[in-house]
Amino acid sequence: MRALQNAHPHILVIGDLMIDHYLWGGCERISPEAPVQVVDIARETTVLGGAGNVINNLVTLGARVSVSGVIGDDENGAELRAMLSTIGASSEGLITQKGRKTSKKSRIIASNQQILRYDKESKEAIDITSETAITAYVESLLDRCDIVILSDYGKGVITDAVALGVIMAAKRAGKKVLVDPKGKDYRKYRGAYLLTPNKKEASEATGIVIHDEASLKKALLSLKETCDLECSMITLSEDGIAIYDETMRRFPTVAKEVFDVTGAGDTVIASLSFALSCGYTIDQAAPFANHAAAVVVGKIGSATVTLGEIEEYESSLHQSTSDMHIKSHEEIFALSDRLKKEGKKVVFTNGCFDILHVGHVKYLQEAKSYGDVLIVGLNSDSSVRELKGPTRPVNVQEDRAYILAALESVDYVVLFSEETPHELIKNIGPDILVKGGDYEGKSVVGAEFAKELRLVQFVDGKSTTATIARINEGTPC
Repeated sequence: MRALQNAHPHILVIGDLMIDHYLWGGCERISPEAPVQVVDIARETTVLGGAGNVINNLVTLGARVSVSGVIGDDENGAELRAMLSTIGASSEGLITQKGRKTSKKSRIIASNQQILRYDKESKEAIDITSETAITAYVESLLDRCDIVILSDYGKGVITDAVALGVIMAAKRAGKKVLVDPKGKDYRKYRGAYLLTPNKKEASEATGIVIHDEASLKKALLSLKETCDLECSMITLSEDGIAIYDETMRRFPTVAKEVFDVTGAGDTVIASLSFALSCGYTIDQAAPFANHAAAVVVGKIGSATVTLGEIEEYESSLHQSTSDMHIKSHEEIFALSDRLKKEGKKVVFTNGCFDILHVGHVKYLQEAKSYGDVLIVGLNSDSSVRELKGPTRPVNVQEDRAYILAALESVDYVVLFSEETPHELIKNIGPDILVKGGDYEGKSVVGAEFAKELRLVQFVDGKSTTATIARINEGTPC
């Protein structure tokens, strides 16, 4: 995960773009004109749909995204361009086709229940001029992108000519193409790196009913051979992901409360592409995509996922390593902002934590009890020397940070080299600032940036200084 934290791969998405439009309101009466509900609209919202949901997921993961597709010369097309610009995705590759309708799906929601949907779109195949323009744009960008996604929603953009042209151009450039397929005939995707059908879609495409390991393997092999794939994949919902290249492997997911599976497939292909473009192997990328999808199905509607949310999910499964909880200043500032927006109570404390002992552990456990997330500011080696003298620290900062991050009570560790954590506390803005009981009646650095200050009494006789003294004296600790 740490390799992904500061990665910003460039990913090219080609597909069916659309706008998901929601009209939210309440219903208290029936129309006198016809036996239908009258909905009093209170608000309207719009989000990117179709391939746009893949783009949204890539952006929230940290990717730079370029987009190609076809829109109409209409008001919805202009709105879609503006929405892409707002999230920072490049729309230079969007082709405007005269007379085509930009897809917009409008849903009327009354008391959180969808009662009607109406669509405005063109579903026929795009014309030859648009096909040629998409292929030309892709070819012009391949040297500058890391991976290519074909997001096919069956709305006429991913024609046979577009699929073939993009895949062949990408193969010549040595770039992987990942495809979210549509329909029952996948031969137009021949030569892609992998496809991401779910079990039902794979069964329909192969004619193989998947009901056990043998039929799963048979379907994977059929897809691989029919579509000339480097790697064959089938997503299995709560049973995870199965892949086959030289051998078959399954990557199970962990049970999680499911609220809405909308857009989970978009999250899978986005997270797979992100991880692969950052240098992950397929065996590393598949579990990452599993975890991303697990987070998304716990949300309502077509949702996105961040690296921080995936990291938290992995931590809840006890699958994260200590170094994943050691953050840079930039990472911890962004993380604390997100946590507070989610309503989490952030607790901060700091110290040298040189030779970890029971006093430290009990102190940190009590600090964590005051909130939801405990961030520990750790003095760097140079900072410890200034405070404690030239013989300290006993343990270097990397070791101290790793051990602290392994404690159940500690969520994140961030190093600082200044004499005090003033700037760190200022930028984190914790809900609770925790210090030792020896600060009773004293001024506490950074207290003005926290909502509340709590003092915790130390365990008598337990300190790093006392421990070092007993070691030097040869007496039991």
